[in-house]
Amino acid sequence: MLFIPTLVIASSIVGGFFGPEGVSAANVGTDDDIRASLKTFTKVYDLVEQNFAEKVTADKAVYNGAIPGMLRTLDPHSNFFDPRAFTLLKEDQKGHYYGVGMQVGPRNGKTIVIQPFTSSPAMKAGIHRGDTIAQVNDKKTDGLNTSEIADLLKGPRGTQVQITVAREGVDHPLVFNVTRDQIERSSVNEPFWIKPGIAYVDINQFTETTSAELDKGLKALGEQNIKGLILDLRDNPGGLLNEGVEVAGHFLKKGDQVVSARGRATMEKPFLARRGNGGRDYPVVVLVNRYSASAAEIVAGALQDHDRGWILGENTFGKGLVQTVFPLSENAGLALTTAHYYTPSGRLIQRDYTNQSFLDYYYHKNLETKNMSDVKMTDSGRTVYGGGGISPDEKYSKAKLNKFQMEVLRKSAFFDFVARYFGEHPAKLQPGWSPDHAFVEEFHQFLLKQAKADFTEAEFTENIDWTRTQLKAEMFRTAFGQEAADKALAEADPMMDKAVDAMPKAKALLENAKKVLAQRMGRPGQE
Repeated sequence: MLFIPTLVIASSIVGGFFGPEGVSAANVGTDDDIRASLKTFTKVYDLVEQNFAEKVTADKAVYNGAIPGMLRTLDPHSNFFDPRAFTLLKEDQKGHYYGVGMQVGPRNGKTIVIQPFTSSPAMKAGIHRGDTIAQVNDKKTDGLNTSEIADLLKGPRGTQVQITVAREGVDHPLVFNVTRDQIERSSVNEPFWIKPGIAYVDINQFTETTSAELDKGLKALGEQNIKGLILDLRDNPGGLLNEGVEVAGHFLKKGDQVVSARGRATMEKPFLARRGNGGRDYPVVVLVNRYSASAAEIVAGALQDHDRGWILGENTFGKGLVQTVFPLSENAGLALTTAHYYTPSGRLIQRDYTNQSFLDYYYHKNLETKNMSDVKMTDSGRTVYGGGGISPDEKYSKAKLNKFQMEVLRKSAFFDFVARYFGEHPAKLQPGWSPDHAFVEEFHQFLLKQAKADFTEAEFTENIDWTRTQLKAEMFRTAFGQEAADKALAEADPMMDKAVDAMPKAKALLENAKKVLAQRMGRPGQE
């Protein structure tokens, strides 16, 4: 059975956000029009409140009805946040919160631990991935949804919470007394060497700490020794605009434009690389896919327009609307679209969302969308198009799952097998551990007997390498944490080989751009 994880902190929001400072409101209609509309709305609400068959609450009618309904007539990204959602949004942007530090999600009517965060109080206490949360303090979790349980787990720093779990392979409940602490949610996985001289770094979203995390990670790795960098922005939903600008600025020259914002109620505002790359001009290959959005597209677009990075992957999502977040009374908030993003060359990032449902827009099936009248040039004169996200310089799509792989994932077999394994063994592995033949065969038998998966022996043999990789990553999640699992998956990702092969193209792109710019300035290019 597949399950959808929910963070104990907050869900990622696809968006690039401004604060409310410096935003002026424009008149949207005459006072008489507004007064008449509000009068009509009040009359309708009074009639509903007095005559509807059941009791009507303001939260349901206004927070969940009138306001979201109004915003849906505008665009796909303007959004209203009730007090709880607004609190979670602010926590997500800050990159930290106070609690026990684990991701939980629903499964089979229960709430299970999807992942204790690395070095969190939950992980240190011994809570495992796959544990079922039965009770928090004196409150049983039966009948509670995941959000309600997440709220019980959070609390002031230094306070204690008692968590009772059921664990596969253990015939009695396990009780953990966990002291809450500040939980740091890193947005940048620790960089590592994917090949000699070639570094890899994955940015999973843009929070208040992203640029600082990137600087720190590359410095610790030894940025002065980097001969090429793979910057992974796949599945990155975006986040804070200023952090996207800072990340792009890490690779651009000081003063280079990263993005500009233009709106009806605001003047055009360019955002420039504030510090610059300090002479670091190693080639960069940027990985993107259809789920790279907003601030991730700003970074990819800026590096492409300045011929600073070779973009590899799929067309990005095409989310180029700027949301300004307005705090409201009662701790609610409004994220309202106030402007559009444009790349340094002047092309629009936003994909067209008219003449289709918002559902079709979010599914993003057409990856070839572009506005043929929005044609621009990069610094060296390459042609790029707007209106459809960022088109890669080289297309690469992840291979679709085959029948065996879909069956094993549908059964949640890796998750269940490893949860059972660590219910019977200590959650420890030797450094460099990898599934041997006996371990893979044990999983093979689990698929047949416990998971009751439908496959042939030929299919199992054909997928043996994929199975080893998934087993290794799943074991690492429990023993070492999510980043170790991500590293194991990255090292086995076929796209890494493509990215390494593309590094000479990124270098040639960079050198050619230098020559063209030097010629424009009347100076001979340097070989």
